[in-house]
Amino acid sequence: MKPTTHLFLRSIAAGCAALLVSCAGTQGNTQNRESMLVASGFKVITPKTAAQKQKLQNLPAGTVTMIKKGKKKYYVFPDPAHNQAYVGGPEEYQAYQQLRADKKLAREDLQDAEMYQDATMEWSLWGGGEGVWGPMGGPMPGGF
Repeated sequence: MKPTTHLFLRSIAAGCAALLVSCAGTQGNTQNRESMLVASGFKVITPKTAAQKQKLQNLPAGTVTMIKKGKKKYYVFPDPAHNQAYVGGPEEYQAYQQLRADKKLAREDLQDAEMYQDATMEWSLWGGGEGVWGPMGGPMPGGF
């Protein structure tokens, strides 16, 4: 198979894989978020009264909402499908935000590493190699 055809097919395969991951990731994102909330100290609360259930249903899905009760702030992530909510205070919310930032950086580092690995795997297609490039990437003196 020609190198350009091989590169083209790998690009298509990578695009398809990314699409599958993004589609499958919706449910995984919610479960992952719930795991991070629990790891941050959020408590799982099950509404007991009809009024509590109604409040749970009225919260925006998929987001953490800040609620003030008196002078206290609470952060609530609803899970109406399981009739529960994840509830934490400012400290738990701060820990959750830090976990999200750390995870995002780790994911970006992984993506960068994968990108650089792909670039080095196809180095031979560039026609580069030992002795072709001189100092600082310029052509070697007396080279072509």
